[in-house]
Amino acid sequence: MDIPYIRGRVAQQAHVGLPEGTVEEEYARGGFFGRYAHLYRREAPVGWTRIEGPLRPRAYDLEQSAAGRADQLGRTPLFFNSDVRLSWASALEPWPFFYRNADADELLFVHRGAGRLETDFGPLSYEPGDYLLIPRGTVQRLSPTSATRLFVVESSGEVSFPDRGMLGQHALFDPAVLVVPSPEEGSLATPVTPEGEFELRVVRSGQTTKIFYPFCPINTVGWKGTLSALKLRVRDIRPVSSDRYHLPPSAHSTFVMPNAVVCTFAPRPLENGDPTALKVPFYHSNIDFDEVLFYHSGNFFSREGISPGMLTLHPQGIHHGPQAGAEARSKDARATEEVAIMVDTKNPLEVADAAQQFEKPDYWMSWRKGR
Repeated sequence: MDIPYIRGRVAQQAHVGLPEGTVEEEYARGGFFGRYAHLYRREAPVGWTRIEGPLRPRAYDLEQSAAGRADQLGRTPLFFNSDVRLSWASALEPWPFFYRNADADELLFVHRGAGRLETDFGPLSYEPGDYLLIPRGTVQRLSPTSATRLFVVESSGEVSFPDRGMLGQHALFDPAVLVVPSPEEGSLATPVTPEGEFELRVVRSGQTTKIFYPFCPINTVGWKGTLSALKLRVRDIRPVSSDRYHLPPSAHSTFVMPNAVVCTFAPRPLENGDPTALKVPFYHSNIDFDEVLFYHSGNFFSREGISPGMLTLHPQGIHHGPQAGAEARSKDARATEEVAIMVDTKNPLEVADAAQQFEKPDYWMSWRKGR
């Protein structure tokens, strides 16, 4: 049995009515699901003057050029561990080849551009704010009609949806809004060789094998079952919110996979029912997860110097939370129009060498007052 101990000056309700002159830190296990302590401090735990060593908050501006650093799919690696690989992808014109990832499920988030994704199950059209989920081993071909930018999550385990528990199966989004493709309209690809061959590239254990066919590899005429590529639009997500209490990020979970979770912060009302309730995220130190946040659109009022197309990494073991002035800016805010994608990983992420071209090295200083 977990017994809540109380010592010193504390708030009766978490995130509401903090003792005067204090800030609140949530010290919790299992990504806010496990045992916890709320620590009330006189100064914010991000009030550092210097950081010496590799552990620090990081920020990246992905809209900067990545010329020459991308792989065969136009993907530039950002972070990785044994469970996931996160990349930034660019596609300006249709792939001349087909592709099968035999190593991972793929989750593509469309930041910019439009077009269609051809798959074994049929094509899926896409536009900004769409998730495209592609199961491991599915043949695919990206065919943009305008310059496309994608935030890509590859998972070595199966990507699925979280259990919504007492909220019910229609919370966050009704499963009926999921779009699955139909194969009636086939691929628009043309042969890549004078002999009329089509090329399929298969990645397994990080190595590419090229397979050539005298016919189009996507030649499905029908399918049935419970496994498919699919699309989820962010505009179809209806976030859970509380008028009097700041919910933890886990309330916004959209996809789960072994040792990682993807959350979607979508437009929603803020905590307007109690003037003492926090409207900005509480301080925390990511005890069990690394946290990656991709900023897609809107006004990110808890962060200064952050714009669409940027990304932050807050690793395990060092604090983060609202920057200086964020709480004051939030006082009169009634709602947030931001769209941001968060990936939490249980195992620490390594930063790919190619990510350095995007980094804003002074991001760790953004919590200092006066900046």
